[in-house]
Amino acid sequence: MALMKYTVEVEESKPAVGDRPSAGPVYRSIFAKDGLLELPAGIESPWEFFSKSVEKNPKNPMLGRREIVDGKVGPYVWTTYQQVYDESIEIGSAIRHSGVNPGDRCGIYGSNCPEWITAMEACNSHGVQYVPLYDTLGANAVEFIINHAEISLVFVQEIKIQAVLKCLERCTPHLKTIVSFGKVTDEQKKEAEQVGVSCFSWKEYSSLGSQYCKELPPRKKSDICTIMYTSGTTGDPKGVILTNEVIMASVLVTDHMLFVTDKAVSEEDSYFSFLPLAHVFDQIMENYCIYKGASVGFWRGDVRYLMEDIQELKPTILCGVPRVFDRIYTGTLDKVSSGGALQKRLFQFAYNFKLKNLEKGLKQDQASPFFDKLIFSKIKQVLGGRVRCLISGAAPLRRPVEEFLRVTCCGIVSQGYGLTESSGGCMSCVANVFSMMGTVGIPISTIEVRLESVPEMGYDALSAVPRGEICLRGKTMFSGYHKRQDLVEDVIVDGWFHTGDIGEWQPDGAMKIIDRKKNIFKLSQGEYVAVENLESIFGQCPLITSIWVYGNSFESFLVAVVVPDRKALEDWAALNNEPVDFSLLCENPKANKYILDELNSTGQAHKLRGFEMLKAIYLEPTSFDIERDLVTPTFKLKRSQLAAYYKDRVDQLYIEGKGTKA
Repeated sequence: MALMKYTVEVEESKPAVGDRPSAGPVYRSIFAKDGLLELPAGIESPWEFFSKSVEKNPKNPMLGRREIVDGKVGPYVWTTYQQVYDESIEIGSAIRHSGVNPGDRCGIYGSNCPEWITAMEACNSHGVQYVPLYDTLGANAVEFIINHAEISLVFVQEIKIQAVLKCLERCTPHLKTIVSFGKVTDEQKKEAEQVGVSCFSWKEYSSLGSQYCKELPPRKKSDICTIMYTSGTTGDPKGVILTNEVIMASVLVTDHMLFVTDKAVSEEDSYFSFLPLAHVFDQIMENYCIYKGASVGFWRGDVRYLMEDIQELKPTILCGVPRVFDRIYTGTLDKVSSGGALQKRLFQFAYNFKLKNLEKGLKQDQASPFFDKLIFSKIKQVLGGRVRCLISGAAPLRRPVEEFLRVTCCGIVSQGYGLTESSGGCMSCVANVFSMMGTVGIPISTIEVRLESVPEMGYDALSAVPRGEICLRGKTMFSGYHKRQDLVEDVIVDGWFHTGDIGEWQPDGAMKIIDRKKNIFKLSQGEYVAVENLESIFGQCPLITSIWVYGNSFESFLVAVVVPDRKALEDWAALNNEPVDFSLLCENPKANKYILDELNSTGQAHKLRGFEMLKAIYLEPTSFDIERDLVTPTFKLKRSQLAAYYKDRVDQLYIEGKGTKA
């Protein structure tokens, strides 16, 4: 392969040995050519990042939310670094007074808000492990995590208290204290006390801490900071163990990569918090902003007002998932299209002019200052007018959307790749390198990467264009799965974490994600989908004989090709005065809706989540067969062949699912 510009080879490739497939060379970032980034001596915990920022900028606005008075929303109201510190100290003392000691675990359950961060810092101050709780992992995920992590105290958003009370009787072996982010009713207190659990409002608990001040204990880099539960496969959620060292290294490498490729965050910056703090991506970014003394403003928790909150905050740093950027893209194009022929021609001329300059290698702010001011500044106002850095993660960003953002947002756009097990991003695009568009960039400076061949899928890590499973090792990797050493042994082989994602090295050292080793992928909003599990559930619907569920990381919902049960469909036709002809019934919109509704009813009965339901289906009268190479001799679905065979049908299903006409 051609010489890589942005990576360096640090170990040679390995040929296949026995059952072990061949592996490509080990690469690291050019920015870590002399060794992976090390933590400086003398820092032991993320608490020190926060407390040092308090010393440097005590009066800087730290956490902000929009004030709501009499149902009307107002401007952002801020608490300073010193105020958040004081409250964290009080809450931390209350945690210790409740019998939670260093090394024990607290849960945090709710939408992003100042109390979420304050609870996190309170746990950090006393070496208490915090465990984010969230319900998108399944119907019983909160109950499972409380018991599996042996959580004795949980901080809960007001509107989530009832959900905790509902499962409280099954959590009492461990859970002893509930603290509301806000208020708590007398009825809720009484219900909790009936099973021996104390329930406090935020104000009550903070006051308790001020009465029983506890001295901060020593902390160590090797201490567990947080256990973050993630799905990614079928079965129960997995608790990913992240130490203080890993969290701090993730923060410092974020700073290092921004510094060497663009501009590091400072106390002048503001960050818009709306991606879930229960996920590692946003949590590392907020820890980074706190480390730099920047301001963090929270959304209201309602997607309908997302853009309004952004425009009010006017952030300089914005992290999002592809679905959010898709909305910005389509919304902006709609406005341009409705603006008249002259406006459209002017926009297109400016767009093409700047795009050509970016493709020539000019930096964002040098590609077209004139059109930035005349045309694109109006688009920048959609994001508040001050954004200088857009970061996309969780799933691949569609190329037209990424190109559009790079041309029009008047700031840098960086796409990255990471997992909970890598403590967030492990690869990131280099700012102002336009040729990296469509890739997830290069390894960050705490990570080494190699590709491992996957012969059964035709991917060769030693070919002229290296392709294979992405494997990681380095300073920002997890320490294991809580109480599940067996799962660790499945994914870590010879010191390398196997991600399950298939990558392709680009000539400049950037990585492109091209496939998934197992049939698990993310939708565009960042949610994992295990299609084989869904197929087994939908397959229990008595109206069908076969089903192939399809989705990809560029779309937000699932579609399927379904082979109906002939007798069941013909019986329905007879009862509903429809022509009893199987082939014609498969083209009948009423029959299609009937089977789609029954499939989703089956999904609901098995407690599937909203994004796991089907949005549109195609009824196939002919069973999947070997003759068309759609199944194996043992009748397992051949997914790549199905995707190719039904490509046109799938494209049409997505048009239908989005509610547009063909």
